[in-house]
Amino acid sequence: MTKFRKLGRPAAHRVSMLKTMVSQLVKHERIETTVAKAKEVRRLADRMVQLGKDGTLAAARNAAAFVRGDDVMHKLFTELAYRYKNREGGYTRLLRTRIRIGDAAPMAYIEFVDRENELREAKPPTPQPPQRPSVDPWARSRASMQWASSSSPKPNTSES
Repeated sequence: MTKFRKLGRPAAHRVSMLKTMVSQLVKHERIETTVAKAKEVRRLADRMVQLGKDGTLAAARNAAAFVRGDDVMHKLFTELAYRYKNREGGYTRLLRTRIRIGDAAPMAYIEFVDRENELREAKPPTPQPPQRPSVDPWARSRASMQWASSSSPKPNTSES
């Protein structure tokens, strides 16, 4: 069973709040909330984008059971699915912003990456390291051959 934050709310209230926050994130592409809520929204929003990328009828029904609004569903399955078609994961970014005045709660922006007017540019993908040639485990290396030739006793040809 996966662990999740309870966020100080009963189960029904928590699920309703997270559904609304994911729907608003998809609609506006950036929201400000507390860090704990943003971390939970990130998990769910990434899952919804993955459903949008799948594009099947079953994925559409699963997403429709979670997000609110036909405009949000349309954006999820058209715009966001096209934007992230080559990205494997990590569709959202969490940026810590300030401490809230009333209760000193740490606040954060959660936003989609690779969009217009983003707060921070996405990092370029790291290049893959060059492929090393495969090594035959039974072949002798140059170093072992060098040590073997210098340490072997030389035959003594001059006997007196």
